Amino acid sequence: MPDTRWSESFWGNQTVVAALDRMVAHERIPQSMLFAGPDGVGKATLARRFAAHLLSDPERIEQDDLSLPHNVALLQAREKLPADKRNDDPLQLSSHADFTTFPPDGPMAQISIQQIRLLKQRAPFAPSHGRRKVFLVDQIERANVQAANSLLKILEEPPPHLIVILTAANAYDLLPTVRSRAVPFFFTPLAEEEMQAFAKARGLDHIERRVALAAGSPGTALSLDLEVYDRRRAAMLALLQAASGATPFHAWMKYSEAIARSKSEKLEFYVRMLYGLLRDLLVLHEGGDAIRNRDIRGALAPLAQRVRFEWLRAASRKVDELNELARRNIQKTIALDALLLELRSRP
Repeated sequence: MPDTRWSESFWGNQTVVAALDRMVAHERIPQSMLFAGPDGVGKATLARRFAAHLLSDPERIEQDDLSLPHNVALLQAREKLPADKRNDDPLQLSSHADFTTFPPDGPMAQISIQQIRLLKQRAPFAPSHGRRKVFLVDQIERANVQAANSLLKILEEPPPHLIVILTAANAYDLLPTVRSRAVPFFFTPLAEEEMQAFAKARGLDHIERRVALAAGSPGTALSLDLEVYDRRRAAMLALLQAASGATPFHAWMKYSEAIARSKSEKLEFYVRMLYGLLRDLLVLHEGGDAIRNRDIRGALAPLAQRVRFEWLRAASRKVDELNELARRNIQKTIALDALLLELRSRP
């Protein structure tokens, strides 16, 4: 019988856990794996637990968790560094000698070509202990084409001792050449009952609201700052109201000015909020009830009745474009103002 204790405290996606257990039991572990699924469902967490199962010393490996305060501080500090300094010292986390994490780096949160070159330099080195090394490339979809192509050789022909685990929110955001060289494991959101149990076990406050907003992602439920969420949501709701013609353009301006003044607020934060609000508007527009922002149903319902399906579809496409621009250091208020004006011109 395989030893399943390594995953006892992991929430959800037990089919993935079981598949990994069978691979270990039969000594048939793929050397290149892709963990794909929504943000916050535990892809990187399970990668660390799996690595600890193979390498031992889980406490040391868990020090690579990006949500830990010392790692949050490190990532924030690196955002302020000039690009040449980040390039001279590519970001890696390696609390365990045989486990290394390559996370997104810099103000645009990207996997850099310098990080992938460092990975390739380190790949041939034999393990310090045992017979395996594990590399985790977290959020590989944030690698540009050059970095992704540079990774291909290692994925295709890794050294015998090396296991490479990639994580991505959407496998189909990756280059087909990258996707085809890694065995995929697809993670799904947790059911509401699992989320309720997780929130209670962690002693979270505002459980009902956190569970609704997290959409099946325990990591999101755990990290959600409701005060910050409400501030960003108020801004994006005002944008959509003005974009639909429900309110005048100047009703948006105080939010636009506040966003412009905040240097720490990234465009991608607002893009995620827009996706969530548009999702709820579509549900209400089509007569559904299962919205996530339940506490502002009174504001969303009339807006959902005001707009047409074609407007919602166009809005979603424009937010997709905005999502791409968010990784190119575009000025956030200009991008949001342009989105509003273009949608406002649509019937």
